[in-house]
Amino acid sequence: MEYTNAPGHIYDIQGYAVHDGPGIRTTVYTKGCPLKCLWCHSPESQRHQFELGYLPLKCLGADLCENACIKACPEGAITRDAPSKLMGKDQMVEKIKIDRAKCSGCLKCADACITQSLYTAGWNTTVDEVYTRLMKDVSFFENGGGVTISGGECMAQFDFTLNLCKRLKDSGIHICLDTTGFAPTAQYGEIMPYADLFLYDLKHMDSYHHKKLTGVPNELILDNARFLARNGAALQVRYPMIPKLNDSAENIRATAEFCKELGDAVQLVQLLPYHKAGRTKYERLGWRYRLTNVEPPPESFMEKALEVFKALELPCQIH
Repeated sequence: MEYTNAPGHIYDIQGYAVHDGPGIRTTVYTKGCPLKCLWCHSPESQRHQFELGYLPLKCLGADLCENACIKACPEGAITRDAPSKLMGKDQMVEKIKIDRAKCSGCLKCADACITQSLYTAGWNTTVDEVYTRLMKDVSFFENGGGVTISGGECMAQFDFTLNLCKRLKDSGIHICLDTTGFAPTAQYGEIMPYADLFLYDLKHMDSYHHKKLTGVPNELILDNARFLARNGAALQVRYPMIPKLNDSAENIRATAEFCKELGDAVQLVQLLPYHKAGRTKYERLGWRYRLTNVEPPPESFMEKALEVFKALELPCQIH
């Protein structure tokens, strides 16, 4: 099958991923997303440009590297912090702090950091480079697994995603596309022959509220779901349930009814309870997390929501 060795930019490749489609999978995470969900647990996925992350626990102090990161910063955005103890030791060190207002994103400090406490979120790659990495995991795919291309929004780098799908399809590998549904319909039509399953997010059924929560309306997302279902695609719908934002009885019912409308295309509906796992990532990037007062929904609430989907005879689970 002909493909182009298209360039792309990604921020992670994770092996042994068991939550991104059927079986054991390896997931490729692309950078860039048109949505800005308030609860996003991967903020490093949102922007297309590479970003500076900082893990203070890995910093052993500016003295160890002779102020390498401080010297490397052309904007003076990195300075010594107040002395603090190294974890598990009595030794006091001066770690660093970042003035994000001064940071230009040149990432020279990350290149200079010997402990990688300063790091670059994202890197440039190509279809062939990613394919070579994925083939190292091919033995794990034999019992129903495969590759998932996620994000961010993988359709936002359509040329890269399409050609990676073509190359993987030619090798007989099961392919999942994890998508928000917010991309041109024609692109879904073009990539559909190379994708075995679409992991399709539904955030809110009301377009006004959808835009408030994610930054974009939902008409295109719903239309694309109908298009895929009508044209024979397989869908695994994923509904992130965020307390007080999209978990009203009305929205739960509307989401279930929409999934029912899609018919046999829906192989599974997954209800995803909100979790706090991504909060520390915001700190690493110097971002403010806006849902500090939101707590995960109780199990009893999730079970009641599940019953709404079961009542419509939809295949469903709490994930």
